[in-house]
Amino acid sequence: MSGRVSGGPGERAAGPGPSGVRGPAGPRPPETEGAKHPGGPPPVWSRDFGLFFVARAVARLGDTMLPVALAAGLLQHGYGAGAVGLAMAATVAAFAALVVFGGVLADRFSTRKLMIGADLVRLATQALTAALFYAGHVVLWEICVIGLLNGVAGAVFQPGVASTVPRLASDVQGANGAIRIAESAAQLAGPATAGVLVGLADPGGVFAVHAATYAVSALCLLLLRLPPPVRSGHAPGRGAKAFRADLAEGWHAFRARTWMWAVIAIWCLYMIAVWGPTVPLVATEVVQRHGPGAYGLINSALGAGTVVGGLVALRLRPRRMLRAGAFALTGFTAFPTAVGLGLDVPAMAAGAAVAGAGMSFWAVMWATSVQTQVQPDVLNRIHAYDVAGSLAMMPVGQALAGPAASVLGTHEVLLVSGVVSVVVVVALLSVAAVRDLVRVDPAPASVPRTP
Repeated sequence: MSGRVSGGPGERAAGPGPSGVRGPAGPRPPETEGAKHPGGPPPVWSRDFGLFFVARAVARLGDTMLPVALAAGLLQHGYGAGAVGLAMAATVAAFAALVVFGGVLADRFSTRKLMIGADLVRLATQALTAALFYAGHVVLWEICVIGLLNGVAGAVFQPGVASTVPRLASDVQGANGAIRIAESAAQLAGPATAGVLVGLADPGGVFAVHAATYAVSALCLLLLRLPPPVRSGHAPGRGAKAFRADLAEGWHAFRARTWMWAVIAIWCLYMIAVWGPTVPLVATEVVQRHGPGAYGLINSALGAGTVVGGLVALRLRPRRMLRAGAFALTGFTAFPTAVGLGLDVPAMAAGAAVAGAGMSFWAVMWATSVQTQVQPDVLNRIHAYDVAGSLAMMPVGQALAGPAASVLGTHEVLLVSGVVSVVVVVALLSVAAVRDLVRVDPAPASVPRTP
């Protein structure tokens, strides 16, 4: 049901792009709107980055509470693992189908206004969901329709995230690491809080809190003074023809980067066989066998692991970022494997922590690679193709989770997911363009010291 969908496995590439800009983005011009740092954005921390930081942290808090509420709420109303998977897949399907169009909009219009509007739409939809659960009127198709609407809003919101980070901070990896830690800390607290709320009140209360997180995010973005984006020499045209041309330009920029499309192609397998089935099957298995509180604890352990991964990503700056990230990603196999083996709750929590650390480190390496090696005027579209390709197969994996578990068994499907997660890492490292991609660090801005 979440309208926020995390970004894809990676983000940027070196080499000439279709717009004629070669290599990394290059220096940014001085800010003109709401300028606070005449020499360019500060390394990481500023008032505006702080607002964006809070918006992302609060957003993640709500998102990590949602699977607990969705699984517990649907199970309480007589639905099973298949229904949980379909409800989760509805949002991702709409998001993956439309995010590339959101990327064009983000490169043509104000990303801040688009993100605020998307947050307000999801505030309304999640408030409606809370009302339905409070009233006891829970019909699967209605929950799926609300999920589709959230996915559309998320498709408008997400592309602007990629270009916002480098506009607010010159140390892109440091900024991504800080945001990852904030999101991870929220993930640490969110599921446990959701488990308590579900136990003491009703799943509708969790949806109400989730709606409130969209209000906080929208307020932070409203107060944000975002520097203007770097544009190429031409202004975007108008009409359907110009829109299609922008869409095609983004596709050519994406396709020209072997390391990017290779990762996305491999990520499709990851989504079908690993992440897609793991999320609904782990939720259903743990809630049914151990209760919502145990599921909240395991997800909190996942959050603790992602905090550790983010902290490591702040300190460790490998020359070949995607190679290091792929090795770290191996740790994810511990999560589905621990649940698939039927281990006790502490062991499953330990597996989730290891998985979270590996995934978090990979996510920072990938996001920083995309944001530092793609020229700014196509970055939103590149990121949109990245996210769409990354998530395209996720709803397939989620929708097939229930039927596969019925045929093979839940534990068996999760064990297969653990094996495939290792296969994915081997595939990533087998592509030279991925394992040998060299990091690019933007030149630090010269910011005058204040007396």
